[in-house]
Amino acid sequence: MRVLLKKRVLLVLLLALITILFLKSDWLAEWMYPVHYKEDIRASAANYGVEPHLVAAIIRSETNYQTGKDSKKGALGLMQIMPDTANWVVQKAGFAEVTEDMLRHRADVSIEVGAWYLKSLDQQFDQNKIAAVAAYNAGPGNVRKWLDSGVWDGTIDTVQQIPFGETRHYVQRVFYYYNKYKDLYPSF
Repeated sequence: MRVLLKKRVLLVLLLALITILFLKSDWLAEWMYPVHYKEDIRASAANYGVEPHLVAAIIRSETNYQTGKDSKKGALGLMQIMPDTANWVVQKAGFAEVTEDMLRHRADVSIEVGAWYLKSLDQQFDQNKIAAVAAYNAGPGNVRKWLDSGVWDGTIDTVQQIPFGETRHYVQRVFYYYNKYKDLYPSF
């Protein structure tokens, strides 16, 4: 008798949980796809005319909003910028001195440098954000070669033609998060 009562209570609790999840699916989705550093992302995206959803998607794909991360290849910070690229951005953008430590540990610095670089790539690829995201991962030289030789046409529909598997998956992942963020946070 007591076991039957426990099973009924568990069933009621399970049904209540399922009901809450279905009724509050926006809450669940926002819990599963959070955006941290919103103000920094908004400010940097506005400074350089890039979409904050795209900046957030790159951060989610690169580090899942964790500062202090270094990639195996040496990329630093939330947006995983290579030190040489960061130095180039700092020089071209006229930023004050940015150290590797700042890039690695300060979200605002990483986001500012990354957003500027994303805008630069967007301009290099004639406002083709798919090609810009591919270049963010594979480098603009590689993406330019693919586009110029006809290996890839720069669209999301033909992303399977990107020769580097890592870049192909990266572009797919970034645009998955980009679309999620646009749905969940339309007024970002």
